[in-house]
Amino acid sequence: MKGVLDFCLIFLTLHIPGVVSLSTHVAIIYPQDPVLRIGSNLTASCWVHPELGVHASSLFWTLNGQQLPSSFYRVLSATNLSVTLAGLNASKQTSGDNLVCHNHKGHILAGSCLYVGMPPVKPINLTCWSRNTKDLTCSWAPGGKGETNISTQYKLKYKLRWYGTEKECADYTHTQPYSCSITQDLHLFTPYEIWVEASNQLGWATSDVITLDILDVVTTDPPSGVTVSRVGQLEDQLSVRWEAPPALKDFLFQAKYQIRYRLEDSQDWKVMEDVGNQTSCRLAGLRPGTVYFVQVRCNPVGIYGSRKAGIWSEWSHPTAASTPHSERMMSGSCDSKSSGDSNSTLRRELKQFFGWVRKHAYGCSSMSMKLYDQWRVLMQKSHKVRNQVLQGDKS
Repeated sequence: MKGVLDFCLIFLTLHIPGVVSLSTHVAIIYPQDPVLRIGSNLTASCWVHPELGVHASSLFWTLNGQQLPSSFYRVLSATNLSVTLAGLNASKQTSGDNLVCHNHKGHILAGSCLYVGMPPVKPINLTCWSRNTKDLTCSWAPGGKGETNISTQYKLKYKLRWYGTEKECADYTHTQPYSCSITQDLHLFTPYEIWVEASNQLGWATSDVITLDILDVVTTDPPSGVTVSRVGQLEDQLSVRWEAPPALKDFLFQAKYQIRYRLEDSQDWKVMEDVGNQTSCRLAGLRPGTVYFVQVRCNPVGIYGSRKAGIWSEWSHPTAASTPHSERMMSGSCDSKSSGDSNSTLRRELKQFFGWVRKHAYGCSSMSMKLYDQWRVLMQKSHKVRNQVLQGDKS
C-alpha cells in the first residue's frame, strides 16, 4: 500500500500545475489517505496556515478533477473548510481517488487519496497440479464479486499434514495474478495441506484448506513424436503414432491417452476418449482427399502406485496429414442413380459394421482394426466387381 500512497502524492505534487509543496505545511487535509468501505460517508477538513492569509470560505474541493458542489462544504473556521461525501462508490483505480483542496485561483493547497472498497472475501477454486512431479503449482480466484477495488494481497500457504511447519509460496507468477509455484523441498508420498490468505486494510479472509499428495495431481508434458500417416490407399483412414512423455519414462506409471482431430477448414474437434494406454491408433471413417489436424494428450495413471488418475496434459502441437483421394470420386460416373444406389449401400454397410464393432470391439484396439481392414478389403473387392458389372451393362 505504501507504494500506492507514494504514487498518489507524487501525482498531486508533480502532475498538477500550481501545486504548493506539502513540505511547507501551508495546508493539511484530514484524514489523510483514508481506507473506507463502499457506501461509507466521509467528512474531510482542509486546514490552511493562518500566515497564508487565505480565508476558508474562498477554498473549494475537487474529486478526481471534478469540482464538488458548494452545498457539500462547511466553513468550520477562518482557516478550516470541510466537505462531506455520502455513500462513497468504489475507487476507480487501486491507486486511489484524488480528493484535493484548492485556493480561489485553483492552485492546489493539499491532497488526499481515498481508497474505497471492501474487505476480502474467502478465495475460491483453489486447484493444484504438479508438472512431472518437479513442482507444485496452485491457482485460485477471488471470492464474491472479485476484486475489492483496493490493494489486496494474497499468500499461498502450505505445510506437510502431520509434522510440517507452515510455509509461504514465494514464486508468484505475473502472467496469472492468482497463481504461485512451489519448486523446492517437495516431498512425495506425503500429503500437503494448502490454503490461501487474502488481506487488505479493511480485513482478511482464508480459503478452504485442501489436502493432496503430489503423486495424485501430476500432469505430464504432452506426448512427443506425434506422427500421422496414410494407411496404404485406404481413403477413409489415418494412422497416428506417438511416444510417451519423455520426463516420465523412468516413472512407474501407466498412461492413458486421448486423440482429437478436425478438418483443415473447421474449428470443431472430435475427441476419441477410449484410446487406452497404447501409443498408436487408427482413425477411421474419414473423408477421402481431406487434410486433418491431429493432437494427442496424456494422463498419468497410478504413478508410484497412486490410486488416483492424474491430470490431463496439454494437447500436443497439431500434426497434419491428408487421406488419399477416393478412386470412385476421381473416376466419376454418368449414372447418377447407380452412383446414388452404390453410396447408399456403402453407407448402410458402414453403419452395420460400426454397430457391430461398438458391441464387440473397443476403441482403437488391434482386434477392431484387424477386423476393419479385412472388412474394407472385402468391400473394395465387392465394389470393384459391382462397378465392372455396371460398366458391362452400359456397354
